[in-house]
Amino acid sequence: MQTSSKSTNRLCRLFQLKYPLIQAGMAGGTTTPALVAAVSEAGGLGTLGAGYMSPGAIRQAIRDIRELTARPFAVNLFILPEPGQAPGETQQRARADSAWRLLAPLRERLNVREDGPPAVWSESYREQLAVLLDERVPVFSSTFDVPDADTFAECTRLGIRTIGTATTVREALRLEQAGVDAIVAQGAEAGGHRGTFPGEGEPPLTGTMALVPQIAGSVQVPVIAAGGIMDGRGIAAALALGAEAVQLGTAFLTCTESGAHPAHKAAVLGSSDESTMLTRAVSGKHARGIRSRLLEELEPLAGQLPAYPAQNALTQEIRRTAARSGNPAYMAMWAGQASPLALETSAAELVTRLMDETDQVLSRLAAVHMKTDHSAGPCIT
Repeated sequence: MQTSSKSTNRLCRLFQLKYPLIQAGMAGGTTTPALVAAVSEAGGLGTLGAGYMSPGAIRQAIRDIRELTARPFAVNLFILPEPGQAPGETQQRARADSAWRLLAPLRERLNVREDGPPAVWSESYREQLAVLLDERVPVFSSTFDVPDADTFAECTRLGIRTIGTATTVREALRLEQAGVDAIVAQGAEAGGHRGTFPGEGEPPLTGTMALVPQIAGSVQVPVIAAGGIMDGRGIAAALALGAEAVQLGTAFLTCTESGAHPAHKAAVLGSSDESTMLTRAVSGKHARGIRSRLLEELEPLAGQLPAYPAQNALTQEIRRTAARSGNPAYMAMWAGQASPLALETSAAELVTRLMDETDQVLSRLAAVHMKTDHSAGPCIT
């Protein structure tokens, strides 16, 4: 039985890490260069959540991170069709126009000033990716789909490692076949958006404890457990289930280096086991967050709203206005189901605490294993 979190497993060797610990690439400003660098400096893998960032902003953030650390780090992107080229674009435009009118009372109530629906729903994934390749980031992390063969070939040529995200065994097998270096097995407990691939219908809600061993038993590449992991107990459990590393998001959201809104941090720190809900009404894609008036008012309208990223663009200014005015009731405060375990601390202190806790749990389990008298038979007969 492994009795130390100072891992020499494949993933740590592959990504040159001291610890099998990855800070999730939370998009929307949470993953500041300071947070990413602090996690990497402490021995984990910090990740810049660049899904909503312009190519220019991504390039600047990468350079800022490199000013703060020489350690490996990752950049996460959302794999989406290019703006204006999504399947069913015409139908989605019509649905977005209808949803825009449907959301008018909410915009008026919050004094949101917009002349019409956003013309562009998302950044260009291709342009974002070009920056990562040009800057030769150490690790390219992706979610929502599988990078194409040309991308993997170019990453290999440039020495860039790759991580994909799966919510099912089928998705994991597709990622492995495409050539990814490691796979995040994202359980339904995870905060923020589900990494489910397009065309999968209703998102599978398999929990981390059920998903990790199934994916680990189906692929040959290292598996990274994600979803509901907040402390050493969760990390030790993930390793026991077959993961070679863990990815934590909500745990790092409340760190001092995090760029999350103060109200968002406060909501997570004050949450209970019943605080989160899963909704597609805010962005058009299922995501888990702290219950708020925004989520509860939009949820009954979910069937009339367009898919991601159209709906995400339609509510973006509503959420930004609420954040600027300090109104958490109408913010989307993404968080995982284990949010009550969050701490207010620095990233370096959190990494140290997590690894110390993991060592303690693994040592305790090893001691229990050694002391067990197997000849005594089962506890229950």
